[in-house]
Amino acid sequence: MLPRSVDIVVGDVGDPSSVQAAVSGCNKVIYCATARSTITGDLNRVDNQGVRNVAKAFQDYYNQLAQSRAGKSSKSKLLIAKFKSAKSLQGWEVRQGSYFQDIYPSRFDEGTDASFEISENGPAVFSGFVFTRGGYVEVSKRLSLPLGSTLDRYDGLLLSVGGNGRSYVIILETGPLADTSQSKKYFARMNTKVGFCRVRVPFSDFRPVNPQDPPLDPFLVHTLTIRFEPKKQRPGDSSQGAASDPRNFQLIMEFIKALPTGQETDIVLVSCTGSGIEPNRREQVLKAKKAGEDALRRSGLGYTIVRPGPLQEEPGGQRALIFDQGNRISQGISCADVADICVKAIHDSTARNKSFDVCYEHVSNQGDELYELVAHLPDKANNYLTPALSVLEKNT
Repeated sequence: MLPRSVDIVVGDVGDPSSVQAAVSGCNKVIYCATARSTITGDLNRVDNQGVRNVAKAFQDYYNQLAQSRAGKSSKSKLLIAKFKSAKSLQGWEVRQGSYFQDIYPSRFDEGTDASFEISENGPAVFSGFVFTRGGYVEVSKRLSLPLGSTLDRYDGLLLSVGGNGRSYVIILETGPLADTSQSKKYFARMNTKVGFCRVRVPFSDFRPVNPQDPPLDPFLVHTLTIRFEPKKQRPGDSSQGAASDPRNFQLIMEFIKALPTGQETDIVLVSCTGSGIEPNRREQVLKAKKAGEDALRRSGLGYTIVRPGPLQEEPGGQRALIFDQGNRISQGISCADVADICVKAIHDSTARNKSFDVCYEHVSNQGDELYELVAHLPDKANNYLTPALSVLEKNT
């Protein structure tokens, strides 16, 4: 029985107007809707499009609220670059280099064909061919952020890209512009898919090129570079045909944005591990759930994705729980324990931008042991979630 203070809004998560009414006035969301059938249309409407609708409505509400106060919403992404015309390429410079400049300079000079141009339908295309595996080609620009905006207020980068599925290195440069010898560079790898995708690269993933340099301070970033290196590619990373040559690359770029930072989760999404679902239905269900998870990660909102094992109708707090990542659990869990985890995740900073599986503690069969997992007995008197999640990876 819900308390009288709870407002009930009846609607359809697949209908944007219904969702807008539901999130109005809310500052946190727990999304636990799931399709009642395995019909593809139902799964997509609830588990994929429904998540998208909630995330967009939540951001729209806070953006409108900020505009009415002549401010900027803390849920808003910062636009760093949007590629839609030749003018948007101003300041971007294509450069080439080699990791073996003292040995093979002449071979590399004759072995690169790269360009960065606006395509006929709008987005920019960074493409070419690097003949020597020791060479690389990159596109770089000194950032020009809006007045009052600094990257230390953000959590990482979000790139909307397409192409032939290569991996790239994103390099952020800090230090005085007037003296490049004092600059420090930090790198993180970005993996793409064949076709379009949105890639989230948190600032916490960036590592200094020089191990002696301090960790990245986003406040000091002044230059962004995207580099393609043939030596880091695998022939199976892209589509078949001529594009499968690891020296060939194509990166279609729509935009680069910075993701807002924060201490707490905005949306908790209850997904599933796939355990307990009939084999003939599992693939369809997991495909829709994964699409919804990906949409939430790309939204820029602080998220927590909970993947419980098969749900059981029994009292919570009776058995220890295992928290894991990697889709390896198989045991069930009480609905009450899942509800308690979701409520705790709303105000737990360790839960922000994490996805994890959870089930009852169990003993693996001999020879089938998992690596050390974190187990805790749910208790309203203690915060078991913080120690359980602190050892798990973010942005998963």
